[in-house]
Amino acid sequence: MSAEALITSMEKLLKLHKSLYELAVKKTDIIKTGDMDALNQMLKDEQTHIAAIDRMEKERQKAAKGIAAKMESPTVSDCLNILPQTERIKLETIANELTELVYELKDQNYLNQQLVHHSLQFVNVSMNLLRPQPENMNYGPPAKKKPSEKNAPGIFNSKV
Repeated sequence: MSAEALITSMEKLLKLHKSLYELAVKKTDIIKTGDMDALNQMLKDEQTHIAAIDRMEKERQKAAKGIAAKMESPTVSDCLNILPQTERIKLETIANELTELVYELKDQNYLNQQLVHHSLQFVNVSMNLLRPQPENMNYGPPAKKKPSEKNAPGIFNSKV
């Protein structure tokens, strides 16, 4: 019974991650177009997906604990060693697919991060071009060179 619960929770995790990946791909297009309202909505959608993934991860941990009760916090790999052959193959397939999807999601999020970073750099450069910084218009000696009392030129030189 616990093996079926673990497989079900892994399938749900896979489904949620696929949906999150699709959102990340859509977010790339939104970032390219610069639609801030759509980007805000996309971020809210991602947050709900992440909360659902967190809940499913807790269920997965509970199911894994039911299979490998002797271990403190068993992983899917730990459970694979305990399960029968048919369930092991199914769980291993889901775990491998989830692993690949997580790497693809990581790459997509890195791309989105780079796009946002470049957009921010462009905005900063544009703002600096529109509002140039005024140069220091003060007259006098440079701030770094303060005349010291020993080297200060005076009217009378007592060493002569």
